[in-house]
Amino acid sequence: MSTHGYERGRLNLPFVGICTFGKYPYVEDWDAIDADAAVMGAPFDSGTQWRSGARMGPRGIREASTLFSFGHAGAYDFEDDITYLDPAKVSIVDIGDADIVHTNTERSHENIEYGVRKMLAAGALPVVLGGDHSINIPCINAFDDQEPIHIVQIDAHLDFVDERHGVRFGHGNPMRRAAEKPYVTGLTQIGIRNVSSTARDGYMDAIALGSDIQSVRQFRQMGVETMLRRIPEGERYYLTVDIDAFDPSIAPGTGTPSHGGFLYYEVLELIDGLARRGEIVGMDLVEVAPDYDQTGSTTTLAAQLLMNAIGRILHHRSDDL
Repeated sequence: MSTHGYERGRLNLPFVGICTFGKYPYVEDWDAIDADAAVMGAPFDSGTQWRSGARMGPRGIREASTLFSFGHAGAYDFEDDITYLDPAKVSIVDIGDADIVHTNTERSHENIEYGVRKMLAAGALPVVLGGDHSINIPCINAFDDQEPIHIVQIDAHLDFVDERHGVRFGHGNPMRRAAEKPYVTGLTQIGIRNVSSTARDGYMDAIALGSDIQSVRQFRQMGVETMLRRIPEGERYYLTVDIDAFDPSIAPGTGTPSHGGFLYYEVLELIDGLARRGEIVGMDLVEVAPDYDQTGSTTTLAAQLLMNAIGRILHHRSDDL
């Protein structure tokens, strides 16, 4: 007798139904979140300095994620011999989007921060879909009453600008704002390459504050295991992934593409190793701008990475309990 449950109820193919993330249940009441992980959209892109469009990222990622809505049986990975996202063992919900107030960065960021605080209060892993990288600022703000965190950034750009023409909360500022927090114990910044968002003084400031900055070429030269050993072990990690960390040959749908980027398995293996090395307590994935990629490759990549990341985070977390 089949144990998959396909013979009962709806088949529920990817193109059927409502596009919540992974077709997981939608929870409208943020005081009623009861899940191991909760997904929230942050469709804000007023922090961009060139091409906008990341406001459509959460919607695009959700639609792409229906491809990976694993029916009734979870996601079996034969290489690992593990069924990730087993519905009998883990629960995931989609809580919709933080409200965005056009032209008002402060209010929009406050609404994003509020949503992350609600997920943390419920004991759920916060997973935030950007939006431009400025949405990381309110995400990190929400951890001010939590235990300390180490930030792992996977990105083409350092995002360590302090201030330009009074701008302190754009998508070039988030890692500088994070480094200022007393509860952020350090930063590991991976994938940074050639023409970046930050001038030399920003790099010197980041290094002086203890940041470990590695390019894609340096990562490949050392390998994933050596890179992981550079990250403090046994910490609580916050993971922020900018889709432009990937090469534009597989992720063209972003506002600031940069050639020489990562491929899929490099980043997945890094995230898997990080989830084994300590506890990933929150994550965001940002800068997906679907309109620059009519093939859908970028949104599919984002959804696939998020599904696999959530699966591994929750699986390795349960191993430690």
